[in-house]
Amino acid sequence: MKLSLTTFALCLLSLSTFAQDCSELFISEYVEGSSNNKAVEIYNPTSSPIDLSAYKIERYANGSSTVSDDMTLSGSIDAYGTWVVTNADTNSANEFGYIEVELYNMADQWAPEYPSPLYMNGNDVIALSKNGTLIDIVGKIGEDPGDAWTDDATAGFTDANNGAWWTKNHTLVRKASVKSGVSTNPVLFNPSTEWDSLSINTWSELGTHDCDCNGNPANINENEMSSFVAYPNPSVKGQIVTVQAKKSIETIKLFSILGQEVNITTRSSSTTKHQLNTRDIEKGLYILSLTFNDNTVQTTSILIK
Repeated sequence: MKLSLTTFALCLLSLSTFAQDCSELFISEYVEGSSNNKAVEIYNPTSSPIDLSAYKIERYANGSSTVSDDMTLSGSIDAYGTWVVTNADTNSANEFGYIEVELYNMADQWAPEYPSPLYMNGNDVIALSKNGTLIDIVGKIGEDPGDAWTDDATAGFTDANNGAWWTKNHTLVRKASVKSGVSTNPVLFNPSTEWDSLSINTWSELGTHDCDCNGNPANINENEMSSFVAYPNPSVKGQIVTVQAKKSIETIKLFSILGQEVNITTRSSSTTKHQLNTRDIEKGLYILSLTFNDNTVQTTSILIK
């Protein structure tokens, strides 16, 4: 049995990180405007201020698999606060373009004039790292989508089929339901999964961010909330992974990154708790799919090291 392409793609695109939600900084806004009207907003989803000296904004240009430009952040970001970084040059004679004074004045920090990680033009990956480890990615590292990433699934979310641009000439705002960054390079990058799109040269949303981490959940439907956990995750090959649900589990299935069902052995101690033996499962990233007694299906990613 195989997962349908649509279901499997959605599972992959929903992968964010194995870090706990609301525990680490992530990118909350991406401004790709005209000339050098570019900005990145960082959000702190925790209840404590965070020193930014360990963090960098990185750009992977034109399908590069290595960092093209980066900058180290400075200062401290408040609890549930934002940190806005923009380009620096307001001089219209600058050969690399210029930034509108209004946007310039919204910055908490300015990127270096050259080279700048904010010299993005819609087909560059923008990432956030901490002590050299990626904690959030906008785009897909190593992929040149053409002019931009799009919402066109038939082209793998590139613009190969002339899909509507999302990352070029647009501002992207992270959905309030997103609580952590994307720390694993995605198989496919569909910007519509985690982002809302605004028109070019829109920066009215910069400086604040609505997030369900701050204790004021927005548009959370209880039926849409995850009703199970799988732990430990990541796990080491040979470990037992426990699946604990809030309601009765009818079936448990495991799928490879190619969408193929993997034979697994599970042991149930109750209808809401199962144990998965990873002894005979190859190391790698998998999709765990549960069907409940009300016929709903939910998925999560698990990593076996």
